[in-house]
Amino acid sequence: MSTDIRELEAPDSGGLTRTLKDLFAGAVGGVAQVLLGQPFDIVKVRLQTSSQYTGALDAATAIYRNEGAAAFYKGTLTPLIGIGACVSVQFGGFHYARRAFEARNVDAGKDAQLSYGQYYASGAFAGIANTALSSPIEHIRIRLQTQPHGPDKLYSGPIDCVRKISAHQGVLKGVYRGTAVTFLREAQAYGMWFTTFEFLMNADAARNSIQRSDISTLKVALYGGLAGEMLWISSYPFDVVKSKMQSDGFGGEMKYSSMRDCFAKTWRTEGVRGFWKGVGPTLLRAMPVSAGTFVTVEGVMRLIS
Repeated sequence: MSTDIRELEAPDSGGLTRTLKDLFAGAVGGVAQVLLGQPFDIVKVRLQTSSQYTGALDAATAIYRNEGAAAFYKGTLTPLIGIGACVSVQFGGFHYARRAFEARNVDAGKDAQLSYGQYYASGAFAGIANTALSSPIEHIRIRLQTQPHGPDKLYSGPIDCVRKISAHQGVLKGVYRGTAVTFLREAQAYGMWFTTFEFLMNADAARNSIQRSDISTLKVALYGGLAGEMLWISSYPFDVVKSKMQSDGFGGEMKYSSMRDCFAKTWRTEGVRGFWKGVGPTLLRAMPVSAGTFVTVEGVMRLIS
């Protein structure tokens, strides 16, 4: 039976140079993530926030027929810039927390290797750190993705969207609407994402008695894809509530007064199935997007290390 040998950060890797490398690799991975996942994401958001479609195929067909192929990349500018920054923070935050846990373990007279609880905590820290960026970025993206098509469109672009939302309720209550549930989603999602990937990579290295850097790109893609599936399965109900709140109206048209109110009304009107609307295209998207992210980040890190 193989022994699970967990990778350690290099002893001298805790400085600014390593942090900058983590941030750069994450940023490149974020660009790949957006380009791969945006068409799936708009179908997911439409299913989460509307009842006019019977399923993912119906939504995709209707979007293509009524709005054209370019509609699958609606609102891409914001995430292309922003998600690159978000993934950069995710990987930078994860490795920062990981090094802190390793140092804490050594100071306590233990082996430096992290427990999987500590891997989860490092991922959750990365997700929480990322929320300050991801909450407004995803809010703007959702507004652009769900607005009417053609002459009835509400926003001319991301800057116009921010300006009009801020005019309604200001920055904190407007642009940052849904941040409380985003904190919960990000902590759970990235805790599971990084833990799953690290477990699969470490187990493979131990099982085959090789270094992690010797694991093939195909396997990195597979493990990254499986990590993406776990990310969404573990956090999807939070994401549904976030999407509902961030596509909600303003003033007298507002349906949900808070995260708790949104959970309660979704449960009352749609039952448990309401928290899983759109999960099909999300899981379909998760495998290639997460695989591409980890392959890109691991590849960049191997090149610049």
